[in-house]
Amino acid sequence: MRLWSTVLVVLVLVLVRAKADDGFVSTRGQQLILNGSPFYANGFNAYWLMYFGSDPSQRNKVSSAFEEAVKHGLSIGRTWAFSDGGDSPLQYSPGSYNEKMFQGLDFAVSEARKYGIKLILSLVNNYENMGGKKQYVEWARNEGQSISSDDDFFSNPVVKGLYKNHIKSILTRINSFTGVAYKDDPTIMAWELMNEPRCPSDPSGNTIQAWIREMGSYLKSIDGKHLLEAGLEGFYGQSRNQGNPNFQVGTDFIANNQIPEIDFATVHSYPDQWLTGSTNQNQLSFLNTWLNEHIQDAQNILHKPVLFAEFGKSTKNSASDQRDQLYNAVYSAVYSSARGGGAAVGGLFWQLLVEGMDSFRDGYEVILSENPSTANLISQESRRLIRIRKMYARLRNIEKLKRAKEIGRAEWEEALKGGNNNSPGN
Repeated sequence: MRLWSTVLVVLVLVLVRAKADDGFVSTRGQQLILNGSPFYANGFNAYWLMYFGSDPSQRNKVSSAFEEAVKHGLSIGRTWAFSDGGDSPLQYSPGSYNEKMFQGLDFAVSEARKYGIKLILSLVNNYENMGGKKQYVEWARNEGQSISSDDDFFSNPVVKGLYKNHIKSILTRINSFTGVAYKDDPTIMAWELMNEPRCPSDPSGNTIQAWIREMGSYLKSIDGKHLLEAGLEGFYGQSRNQGNPNFQVGTDFIANNQIPEIDFATVHSYPDQWLTGSTNQNQLSFLNTWLNEHIQDAQNILHKPVLFAEFGKSTKNSASDQRDQLYNAVYSAVYSSARGGGAAVGGLFWQLLVEGMDSFRDGYEVILSENPSTANLISQESRRLIRIRKMYARLRNIEKLKRAKEIGRAEWEEALKGGNNNSPGN
């Protein structure tokens, strides 16, 4: 009887400890890890969460999006933690923040927590939308800096200082709904340094490489609990550009992701934008090669997980069945890797909307209630990845039980030895 009571106590302690550690996604080799087990998950992009969260009369859209996501098995969401200058900014000017908008981000994070969705928060945009590097460069010019190009965002010391201040402001923010600092909130799966960093003025890649290294080190000095990714699209550098579309943007999938502070690699997939004028079949052929090359490189060279953080196909220029073909290609590549314990850990489609958001339609949007065929593909992939997670969790629980039994048996044997030593005649 004592043996099994000991086993039960040990199991309870193990499970309590696992619950206490719940939330922070980590890495182990080429896998994401959550609560000690590999974490393969399907996900979505919804850059607009903070914007709607800032208006109490519109917050239901944030809740509805998470509710729809959960119904379809989605458990990772990616969104913006920036809006620099312009209309409805998060950051009016360097270091001056819009509390109403910050509370919108707070709400999005708190709702994600409620629905059990992990978030990736991107910290700045490469593009002019919602400010981005162009706005930071303009702020620096206003401070007297002589700057000739938006690409100086990556090298000008004043601009880099402004961006570091934003990193610190986001990471140390105390959520007004939960009372938890962002850097301490396990709802946040990872930080993203920039949405699609590009520095075409330096095709060598040296500028971006130095920037990722510097900003990654700075961010990790504030927050050592969360994962970090660079926000890359997956383009290779000059040494290996045969896998790229026909342009260079100053990034290198291999070198950039080998930086120690970068915990997992990201890849975006938009063959309809990169191969304009080509047939749907040629785009799919390119995509399949693109997916498989990056999975193999993450697995064999980087030894890190890879997340397909954006993918999509516009229905403005193609039929919905062609979009479904693209989704199926991405999902098949991810699942094929994941079921063998490989480096591909999930895919996040661009983008999830809910009803009543017509002004946010961009051709790539998915409203799950309006797009049943695409929704079915999404649900199917979610179920497949959830099965893999459950399999690993079961294996882990079996190992826990074995260890508990061994501990219990050792204590029982020790007790018997003690009894023998104290028996009459000894």
